[in-house]
Amino acid sequence: MGFRRHGPFQAGDQVQLTDPKNKRHTVTLKEGGVFHTHKGSIPHDDLIGQPEGSVVRSSGGTAYLAFRHLLADYTLSMPRGAAVVYPKDAAQIVAMADIFPGARVVEAGVGSGALTCFLLRAVGQEGALTSYERRADFAEVATKNVEKFFGGPMEQWRLVVGDFVSALDEADVDRVILDMLAPWECVDAAAKALTPGGVICCYVATTTQMSRTVETLREHGSFTEPHAWETLVRDWHVEGLAVRPDHRMVGHTGFLVTARRMADGVTPPPRRRRPAKGAYGEGIEQL
Repeated sequence: MGFRRHGPFQAGDQVQLTDPKNKRHTVTLKEGGVFHTHKGSIPHDDLIGQPEGSVVRSSGGTAYLAFRHLLADYTLSMPRGAAVVYPKDAAQIVAMADIFPGARVVEAGVGSGALTCFLLRAVGQEGALTSYERRADFAEVATKNVEKFFGGPMEQWRLVVGDFVSALDEADVDRVILDMLAPWECVDAAAKALTPGGVICCYVATTTQMSRTVETLREHGSFTEPHAWETLVRDWHVEGLAVRPDHRMVGHTGFLVTARRMADGVTPPPRRRRPAKGAYGEGIEQL
């Protein structure tokens, strides 16, 4: 199977219905099916054959906008075995880890398959993605979510149920993405798999995880100075002259750490900015 189609809605399509209050519903179209809501019902046949961006009305008179999911919408509504990588973080991973069409990418920690969908779209049909997941139940959920979004199995995707360090069999890969509790345990395996110039990107939830990941990359000796950051997204309310930030925002979801694989036998140049005195504690050697 390839990437998602466009054109009129067909039976089997997932459609996102949005009401006037911006409440969204996901409907999988079936011939003769009916979507029920407290605002009335909508026959699926009213949608089948209609173009995206159509408006349908429930039996109670409420108008709904009908579109296929954007990937960002789909990942937030998909069934979850584990927490999903939020679209804002997936976008940063694709951009800052420089996931390009044709890239050979390895990810560890598939979870519910949200990031997998973004990576598959980024590598394109000429690229390759291998995903490692320790838990078979998570792998099953991820497979269903990925295949539902793309419309079937993806030839460029290989899912391995097993531990990343022991099961990894790739070499000369372009990118390694680690979304797990202890990515520092996988740094050596990632270094062996990456081609010189390749990028490692780690997604972690806490400052202690971020710190240990950064220090492990520094100590390993095969990577450039790590870059660590987070992103915060704030929507804005715009209504005439009433222009202000929304009261709610997507704040902290996780930290990202990236570094590049150097050539074998190369020693990283010393950092020009020395750590502050006491940054590593008494008796801990500064790098």
